[in-house]
Amino acid sequence: MKGIILYISILMTISMSSCQNKKGINARIYQTSKDGDRFVLVENQSIHNFAVEIEILPDEKHQIIEGFGGSFTEASSHLLQSLSDEKRQLILNAYFGDEGARYSLTRTHIGSCDFSLSNYSYAPISNDTQLLSFSIDHDRIDIIPTIKAAQRISSEGFKIISSPWTAPPWMKDNQDWKGGKLLPQFYEVWANYFLRYFEEYKKEGIDIWGITVENEPLGNDNNWESMHFSPEEMVKFVKEYLGPKVRKNYPEIQILGYDQNRNEEMKLWADAMYLEGNSDYFDGIALHWYASTYDYFPKALDYLYEKAPEKLIIQTEACIDAEIPVWQNDEWYWLEEATDWGFDWAPENQKYLHPKYAPVNRYAQDIIGCLNHNVNGWIDWNMVLDKQGGPNWAKNWCIAPVIVDTVADEVYFTPLYEVMKHFSKFIRPGAQRIGFKVNSQEINLTAAQNTDGSIVVVIFNPNAQNRSISLKLGSKNLTFQIKANSLQTIVIEQDKSNIT
Repeated sequence: MKGIILYISILMTISMSSCQNKKGINARIYQTSKDGDRFVLVENQSIHNFAVEIEILPDEKHQIIEGFGGSFTEASSHLLQSLSDEKRQLILNAYFGDEGARYSLTRTHIGSCDFSLSNYSYAPISNDTQLLSFSIDHDRIDIIPTIKAAQRISSEGFKIISSPWTAPPWMKDNQDWKGGKLLPQFYEVWANYFLRYFEEYKKEGIDIWGITVENEPLGNDNNWESMHFSPEEMVKFVKEYLGPKVRKNYPEIQILGYDQNRNEEMKLWADAMYLEGNSDYFDGIALHWYASTYDYFPKALDYLYEKAPEKLIIQTEACIDAEIPVWQNDEWYWLEEATDWGFDWAPENQKYLHPKYAPVNRYAQDIIGCLNHNVNGWIDWNMVLDKQGGPNWAKNWCIAPVIVDTVADEVYFTPLYEVMKHFSKFIRPGAQRIGFKVNSQEINLTAAQNTDGSIVVVIFNPNAQNRSISLKLGSKNLTFQIKANSLQTIVIEQDKSNIT
């Protein structure tokens, strides 16, 4: 209850407050900090000794932003449908409402995944090559009602990327949910399976914006649903089967390849996908963050952009994995105590990539780093999980920005919710990342300009000391302070006097 009251009071504070620079920069500054600020509106101050000087460069244009958001897993949807109407509405408003995070880019799974209640496919009858048994009835229990509820709340709508974890086992060489490969004789059937999914979801009033061809095609050590592709096998499937069918029947749907960890491996996939003659059916590449707890692999991201600057780069999955959520303890999310799968299981030559970390820092620094290296969209994993970090048939416990206790009908907004909100609320679809100069490496920042002309700057201060900042836009300055261990979003409204 304490977390809910705090969240409501923050919304009231935001709606009642504003700040304007005396020199003409019309700006609002929102702050989340380790010492308890939760997306609160703060006043800019007149400061004379600056630790950090920032210059915003609106004429330096970079990638277009598709959006930010989280995922409609069966686990999250089931939990939301298990809560009281009041608490379910509270969470959905927090994610999709105008006073909330305004999520604009989301993901869901085609068939079951590890964050499902069980294994399932839409075509369960073996050798049903005509897909006569195809049905999305399973999704009508939890996932589809949750998506529709979010649609009713979102005033601007949101995009959905759908990803399969596996084809039905009868299409695979090992006849299993885990591992194995798609048998070549079922390539066309599997492509038709995608089309049936699009068709059935469209009948429900849900349009799919994009797909990834396969979640984690390199596999996951057979811990949960998976299906393996090599880069060449995925290119063949897309080029000869899936791509032509999608372009003919659903030309608006984006096709993203790879969909696994950011590391050197993704270069090999980009080389295969974007080879002349192969790239026509790939609209971009999808990435996950699990290769490191601190490194977002900027050089590899730059390679993707230089290889195909016209293609999308979408971060489709990230979470605090290998952890059971810490309940009602905001401080933990700011401490370097979290571990991931690699802390225990990474090979010795990769363990340096998986030290303990602070969850807030990892989210903030990763999103900023991705944006500054041409990533077009960033999607979190589960929107909601329970106190165990599930439900999850594979017992693959993780953390979500919102944790719930369905028995007590209680909700806990972790600080990770606010981190996502710092980016998603004001950097809107169609925004363009713009340039900046900064005289210090002590802070992380990125900047974007929306289609309405407003400029959004997100700054993260991971240090134990406050920092005073002078932000320059044209001939105007905005001076303010950013607290120790805090994240700020500065919203500069369209105003010609700001940049003259």
